[in-house]
Amino acid sequence: MDASQDIPDAVSVLEHLLRRHSMGPRQLALPGPGQEELLLAARVAMRAPDHERLVPFRLIVVPDERRAELAGLFEGFALRSGKTAAEARDDARRAWNGPVLVALAARIDSAVATVPVHEQWIAVGGALTNFMNALHLLGYGAKMLSGRKAADPEITGAICEPGETLVGWIAVGTPAAAARARGDDDPRQVLRVWISAGAQASV
Repeated sequence: MDASQDIPDAVSVLEHLLRRHSMGPRQLALPGPGQEELLLAARVAMRAPDHERLVPFRLIVVPDERRAELAGLFEGFALRSGKTAAEARDDARRAWNGPVLVALAARIDSAVATVPVHEQWIAVGGALTNFMNALHLLGYGAKMLSGRKAADPEITGAICEPGETLVGWIAVGTPAAAARARGDDDPRQVLRVWISAGAQASV
């Protein structure tokens, strides 16, 4: 059975996904996604491959009234990292990246014997991909942002629950400019056929 028969105009949906590109915060304008759209995108994120359904991730919306607090955390990290006061203020402005800002946290449990750590991280990456693809299909642009500050104990302690690792932030909004295409991808670079021990051939 052709699974695409269950999806109206599946080819058009796939072609639309092929036009997804990360868009910098300066290219993201109001409006951003509302609560129901974020819930839908999060639901799509939960459909990523996830061995034993551990759901090893959290999507944490930074509300507008907490942006100033996040800015303070960014500025404090910049100063502790040796940046000047002016540079730290520039870093603080990143707390206002995008009309909507969503932190991504991973909850990796090495004590789960049946699900290796690398499989849990794969689930986190799959969830991120599904979340961003869902936002794209809803008409929004987005970009994943990280950097050294995502590992800062003060920042992670303020955002994450115990046992979680802060992966970074997803800036989301309405595209204010055309996405800059990175060029065509050649699927034959990644889709291979196993022909013998240690040998593969292009499709």
